[in-house]
Amino acid sequence: MKIVGIDVGKNSHHFCVMDKETGDLNVSPSSFSNTKEGFDFLINSLKQYSKKSVLLGMEDTGHYHIALLKFLLGNGYTVALINPKTTDLARKMEGGITKNDKLDTITICDVLDTPERKKQYRITKVDRFDLYEQRQLTRHHHNLKEELNTHCNRLQKSIDLVFPEFNTLFSSNYGVVYMSLLKTFGSAEAIASTDIRTLRKCFEIKGRGNRISLTPEKLKDCAKNSIGISSEVETLQIKHLVSQITLIKEQIAEIDKKIEEFSIKNNSPILTIPGISHFSGTSILAELGDIGNYSKPSQIIKFAGVAPYHYESSQYNAQHTAITKKGSKYLRKTLYQIILPVINYNPVFKKYYQSKISQGKGHRCAQGHCIRKLLRIIYHLLETGQSFDPALLR
Repeated sequence: MKIVGIDVGKNSHHFCVMDKETGDLNVSPSSFSNTKEGFDFLINSLKQYSKKSVLLGMEDTGHYHIALLKFLLGNGYTVALINPKTTDLARKMEGGITKNDKLDTITICDVLDTPERKKQYRITKVDRFDLYEQRQLTRHHHNLKEELNTHCNRLQKSIDLVFPEFNTLFSSNYGVVYMSLLKTFGSAEAIASTDIRTLRKCFEIKGRGNRISLTPEKLKDCAKNSIGISSEVETLQIKHLVSQITLIKEQIAEIDKKIEEFSIKNNSPILTIPGISHFSGTSILAELGDIGNYSKPSQIIKFAGVAPYHYESSQYNAQHTAITKKGSKYLRKTLYQIILPVINYNPVFKKYYQSKISQGKGHRCAQGHCIRKLLRIIYHLLETGQSFDPALLR
């Protein structure tokens, strides 16, 4: 068995080949460029070994490894991805005080040389490479949502300065008329000095939907009596923020449509769990990756970072510990977003949640117990292909 450690860089990569049985280096650390010629050089260096007898490993960090990973999988090689923290820890445990690309290839080989029971890497497969795209898409959705919240908060701050009474005139924010008025005028001063016919154009809505009770006349009177300050900068910022918010919402809608297409194609049994949508289901599947990399439910609980710390020393055993928050923050975020709908739509989960509350646990702690229960169910459904059946829960 030959193990190949690859240290990934932006413009060039380094690799070495080690014999798993003897620990001898068959190919000393060498570099190759991050180009088609460089990739071909690596393949030619490995041609003397059977593909079935070669295991390649690289760190799962950043994005520089993606093109090489796809190239190797396309050529029929088995590739293992390693958490960068694992190689860093391995280097420190060996007492190394030097870090460079050539030595890192040997450290990666050492990680690949761990026993099967303690393996610190995961095998990635070519037929599951589509999960990478789904992961990028769902993470982009999360990032846009955070960006949207930031812009909305900034918008509300500016509104409070130039027209603090504006929000009280609407039953809900960010509607068509609401956004149209802000984009067109941006302040109480501008609305108060505008003729009523121009104002009425912002109230003209085409298509279906509920009409607001606010009239242009009432809006103009409120603007005249507003305590808002006069600020050209805040007014300009409001108009820009409205445009940005509108654009981000359109982008999120476009992403959601693509995510739904992926979800329908996946046809995963976890969608049969009430409370899990196309987005949350795709996010969970993409973050977990190939379920074959996990041998038991506790491993995906650990990967999600929702397992509580266990601290024991001599006769002391900590009774209350926080969750580790290791692993994928996006998976953890999705789980906490969906757990309330899952609890509300599933009597068994609701009973389980209430039992934890009755034991004196806090809301967040009880949520954590429900999330771990949900992950155990998700693992079972993905392993067996079985649909969710609440009658089988206990």
